[in-house]
Amino acid sequence: MRVHKEERPYKCDQCDKAFKQSGELTSHYRTHTGEKPYSCDQCGKEYTQSNNLIIHKRIHTGERPFECDQCEKSFSSLDKLQIHTRVHTGEKPYRCDVCDKAFSQSASLYAHKKIHTGERPFSCDQCGKEFKQSGALKMHKRIHTGERPFQCDQCEKSFSFLNQLQIHTRVHTGEKPYRCDVCDKAFSQSATLNTHKKIHTGEKPFSCDQCGKAFSLATSLKSHMIVHTGDKLYSCDVCGKTFGWASSLKMHESVHTGEKPYECEQCGKLFRDKKLLSNHMQAHREERPYKCDQCDKTFKQSVHLSNHYRTHTGEKPFSCDQCGSAFSSSSSYQCHIRIHSGEKPYSCDDCGKKFRNSKDLTVHRRTHTGERPYVCDDCGKAFSRADVLKSHMKTHSEEKPFECDQCGTKFKLFARLTAHQHVHRSEKMFKCEECGQTFKRKSTFKNHQRRHTGEKQHECDQCGHEFWSAGELSCHKRVHSEERPYKCDRCDKAFKRPEDLMVHYRTHTGEKRYRCDQCGKAFARSHVLKKHMRSHSGERPYSCDQCQKTFTAYSSLYTHRRVHTGEKPHVCEECGQAFTQSGSLKTHMKRKHAHQEVEHEGDKAAEAGSHKPEVRLKQLEIRLQRVHT
Repeated sequence: MRVHKEERPYKCDQCDKAFKQSGELTSHYRTHTGEKPYSCDQCGKEYTQSNNLIIHKRIHTGERPFECDQCEKSFSSLDKLQIHTRVHTGEKPYRCDVCDKAFSQSASLYAHKKIHTGERPFSCDQCGKEFKQSGALKMHKRIHTGERPFQCDQCEKSFSFLNQLQIHTRVHTGEKPYRCDVCDKAFSQSATLNTHKKIHTGEKPFSCDQCGKAFSLATSLKSHMIVHTGDKLYSCDVCGKTFGWASSLKMHESVHTGEKPYECEQCGKLFRDKKLLSNHMQAHREERPYKCDQCDKTFKQSVHLSNHYRTHTGEKPFSCDQCGSAFSSSSSYQCHIRIHSGEKPYSCDDCGKKFRNSKDLTVHRRTHTGERPYVCDDCGKAFSRADVLKSHMKTHSEEKPFECDQCGTKFKLFARLTAHQHVHRSEKMFKCEECGQTFKRKSTFKNHQRRHTGEKQHECDQCGHEFWSAGELSCHKRVHSEERPYKCDRCDKAFKRPEDLMVHYRTHTGEKRYRCDQCGKAFARSHVLKKHMRSHSGERPYSCDQCQKTFTAYSSLYTHRRVHTGEKPHVCEECGQAFTQSGSLKTHMKRKHAHQEVEHEGDKAAEAGSHKPEVRLKQLEIRLQRVHT
């Protein structure tokens, strides 16, 4: 009858708490004495009450006798079922008397109240970290002990906490019980759903007190604060590199071990980090759930949308403290820092070449594997980089969106416009310390330096011929193939190199844009003007390292070296006599072999000053045949 009455005759003499039954008082006494007489015979865990032990044993047996009649979910105890039913009813009977927030469980209200009081009575005896609940302290201690008592029965992976195991099992089942009521996207965790919802609401309740930047998650704010404080508490015990986040250290350590435990089920590609695998999986899906509300552009990842927003706002929050350069994304900032430090942490395991970022290493590896994953839909040509394919696609269209603001010339590619603009500039920023020659472009300057060092790092895999630059090798390879991708739209003549096509165009237009400021003579190509200028200055920058003879052009030095080596690459097909120069072979053919009448006619037409396109094309074809033979 005491159940129906408020009568509580059994009173504790230590804390004045009262109970309706003597058994409840006896169990309560154990909270003061610490006595736990009921022990689990499987794991040794102890309890103050027998019914708690019975409920605990169901963890080992898997028994869940209490089933929800609405969703058929089952539970090991009645009180857990009762709490669960509030998910369906929406009932939240426990209300905070400070902020009026309501909760479905009394324990949640009890933990919440400590937010207002700031109370953290439970402290870790190893690291001093304080907690609001004893359960949170208990779980925290597993970080120090390494204890992982909850194991997955499918892949044997173990976890420190039960909820981690429950979430993990959804990887195997594919279950995603938490669904967004705005876009219907489903998630395996409620926390992930709550984070996702902020994309729709735009809510960013966590604000940085130094720069005012707002974040949707407290953890994001905590990570952001490292930008201001510069704290790097996590250090690699192999190379000593420090990191602001434990996750960054963990990911970095796999660089040393080579471990890549995360595999894509569709293409088999391996990854060091679970997040990288998740990002990669987007490549197999067409889904782009993150949409910009200003230009309607869509993205596969939220971080890409965040970085994209800065193209509208112009915000560049990441600033280099050494040179003042600012960046819109932290990844760009991190790559830039390595320019100052000289750090190149990504190394090719085939040739040992090192790179500042992983993306450059990925692209480089394709030079070893020959992989060209980006294929043109129009002509089928394949490329190793997406940006090169994008540039190539413009060769199929007539659109020329990039216009020179000085002469009005239009280009399909921005890189071509940038290269063209050097024509209008007089300054040459890069000077060679060996010969004093100056250059407008850094790439041209670097290629020039290799001519002094003799370094030819690009070798043809068909004939073994070596080249100063990758561009020269790429053009050379077309000698072995019939590929002529650059076609003239006026006469349908095709070329192996784009610069040859550009020069060819001038035969139609008659344009000679390079003019000598001393004698007024005009030329179609800049390097021809450059060589011509040496006839005025007397400059002979190319010197033979064996006899010290000097030359105005590198090609003349190259030919001269055959005097010392004895090389005679130009051979007469009629009599077998060899020559060091093609011009000597040509003279020999005129004098000794009268049957080369076709070539005589072509040369006579050229000497007569004929400018007919068909004659000039015939002449060029004859010369090309000579070079290949």
